[in-house]
Amino acid sequence: MWYLPENTVRMFITAGTVADCTQADKLVEGIDAENLLADKGYDSDAFANSLEECGINPVIPPRKGSKAPRDYDKYLYRLRHLVENAFLELRNR
Repeated sequence: MWYLPENTVRMFITAGTVADCTQADKLVEGIDAENLLADKGYDSDAFANSLEECGINPVIPPRKGSKAPRDYDKYLYRLRHLVENAFLELRNR
């Protein structure tokens, strides 16, 4: 059984053509966290800067071919598979 504190998970369903990073600020609004783990779709300097201004460490790998790749915690990023597995489980129901 999973225990999730209030306001831990947020989802917005958009059209398949909407870029992930356009919804990023809305997803994290009001969240108090030390780190934010996200995939490459959220790699944007503006988003990373807004997270840092809120005291949140962005753990987002750079997109392929990024001209100025940002460092990120590779160990923490590997833990993201737990979230991916949860969504896989939901899809298979």
